Amino acid sequence: MKKILMSLVIMVLAIVSCKSDKQTDQKFLTIENIDSSIKPTDNFYMFVNGNWYNKTVIAPTESSAGAFLDIYNRTKENLKTIFVDLAKESHKEGTVEQQVADFYASGMDTVTIDKLGYEPVKPYLTKIEAITDTKSLMDVVSTNQTQYLTSFVGLWISADEKNSSMNLPSFYQTGLGLPDRDYYFKTDAATSNVVNAYQTYINKLFQLTGSDATTAAKNVELVYNLEKQIAAAHLTNVELRDPQANYHKMAVADLNKSMPNIGWTTMLSQMKIKTDSVNISQPKHYENINSLLSSTPISTWQLYLKARLLTQIADDLSSDFVNASFDYNGKALSGKKQLKPRWERVIQTTDNTLNEALGQLYVKKYFNAEAKSRMLELIDNLQKAFEKRIDHLDWMSADTKVKAKEKLYTFIKKVGYPDKWRDYSKVVIKKDQYFNNLISASENEYNFQVSKVGQAVDRTEWGMTPSTVNAYYNPTFNEIVFPAGILQFPFFDPNADDAINYGGIGMVIGHEMTHGFDDQGAQYDKDGNLKNWWTKEDEAKFKEKGKAVINLYNGFTVLDTVHVNGALTLGENIADIGGIAIAYDAFKLTKQGKDTVKIDGFTPDQRFFMSYAQIWRAKLKDEVVRQRINTDPHSPPSYRVMAPLMNFEPFYKAFNVKEGDKMFIVEKDRIKIW
Repeated sequence: MKKILMSLVIMVLAIVSCKSDKQTDQKFLTIENIDSSIKPTDNFYMFVNGNWYNKTVIAPTESSAGAFLDIYNRTKENLKTIFVDLAKESHKEGTVEQQVADFYASGMDTVTIDKLGYEPVKPYLTKIEAITDTKSLMDVVSTNQTQYLTSFVGLWISADEKNSSMNLPSFYQTGLGLPDRDYYFKTDAATSNVVNAYQTYINKLFQLTGSDATTAAKNVELVYNLEKQIAAAHLTNVELRDPQANYHKMAVADLNKSMPNIGWTTMLSQMKIKTDSVNISQPKHYENINSLLSSTPISTWQLYLKARLLTQIADDLSSDFVNASFDYNGKALSGKKQLKPRWERVIQTTDNTLNEALGQLYVKKYFNAEAKSRMLELIDNLQKAFEKRIDHLDWMSADTKVKAKEKLYTFIKKVGYPDKWRDYSKVVIKKDQYFNNLISASENEYNFQVSKVGQAVDRTEWGMTPSTVNAYYNPTFNEIVFPAGILQFPFFDPNADDAINYGGIGMVIGHEMTHGFDDQGAQYDKDGNLKNWWTKEDEAKFKEKGKAVINLYNGFTVLDTVHVNGALTLGENIADIGGIAIAYDAFKLTKQGKDTVKIDGFTPDQRFFMSYAQIWRAKLKDEVVRQRINTDPHSPPSYRVMAPLMNFEPFYKAFNVKEGDKMFIVEKDRIKIW
């Protein structure tokens, strides 16, 4: 999953609609949101969105407001309609209709769920309590993994990055309860508040499963100290961005010798994985685990495994566990004031658990087929525009340009939903067994994933559900993917003028294309292999341009003294800068792009840039902003608009940006990459 997450256009916020939100007045630019008291040349983001920002109140159940939440809110009602309609009829056992309907019904059966308390998890706790030594500890870790109940072992099965036609198991660092390793070592007030809330959460979970208050407090300290030792060996989020430094294909026999406490052969067997080699993405983590297995008492490991288990399934147990989870995950981490209604949470869980089963029903009812053909047209136009930009680069040699264009035209293009659906026939869903339903679906997903080990890669697979409002570039597939969820206003509408669509979804398309050529994606060739295709001189010039991007974004202050992390956000920033430039060039190929006719008093170019600012309209709680600065490879929404435009000459011309304006950068210092 990390290979997909590295290139998302946004953080996954929720399941969302893929039906076009047709605007009855045909005014696709929300003029009433404009704050005319702000000069567009000083703060274009707030000029376009200022009135909306000033009047918007974040709902108590949310950590943000904005375009993405608007889409989600429309969608949840559509999804609710699907579930209501399904409940009106009986369905044949094993059909996707039966599975989706009964899974949702089981999740809504709070009487049964609350009556059970933590009864569903007792067998797992009993297994943990029966651990007597390192071997039995690893037995529990391994067998739990087959149901995606994870602890300190992170497994991801995907294309081998240096042999992208074959699947390979990859093991990555994991095992922490806090969002990121740095939370265990920072001492500022905001971080301390999160740490305290996390420890309170674990304490509550221990008490809910039978510990008294005094014992729970002691146990929390033991768990936290062990997690801190695990965190000490974790790479930082910036270090994780280097593909070469996070690829270590190793023989299982060698791992057995170097890390005997883990017992790789036995562990892989219990995890149903048959292979003689694996990729250890972060060896330091597993070397540390191997050492800690010797130095840490079994009793402490038992407490740790119990904490990891309970935090993963708290939201699926009785209301006491759900509320404890919300106090930490909702309030402390995200600034939410109120828990979402049960039906909405179960919809999200259904989408996450029976993703393509629900996806089939959703696209059948709500997908606008016209959007797919229109999207493919836009993608083709942006591809042509990108090719021309490559041809005119003054810093890249002819040889590298040829290979860059080969990669550009090898992109796999996925729009809307998969050509073939996943099989859920082995998933057993019962109306009154919510927890068992979750386990059955998890086992089915796990078995599907491990069945791919050693097999040829299936490049038709999708990494997101059709209803997701997002997009991604996957470097090992060399693919750009646009789920149906993002194909709606304000990103896209078949009835909108080209300025709106190219400034919206066009920028997203350009963004994902550029990910194939950002500081990470550029290390993969046209076939998805981690292989250098650059000349030494061109690579050096490209890296210098990357340094300029890092320095620019490091200078942006978000909260108090908190700055954007230019190194962490480098790939996304390159994609934003390239995305808007490619989208603009493609827009200029259209009839409207060549015209000067105004709509609502704005020229086509001005509408293009305003559409761009409109799609990133957002207002976020401070808590979630701080969390994202630490962990999110994307810059805050305002800087996703402001920084690229500060470096883009057509924007200067469209709004007459001059020296003295806050968005002005001296021409020689403007960043131009793709």
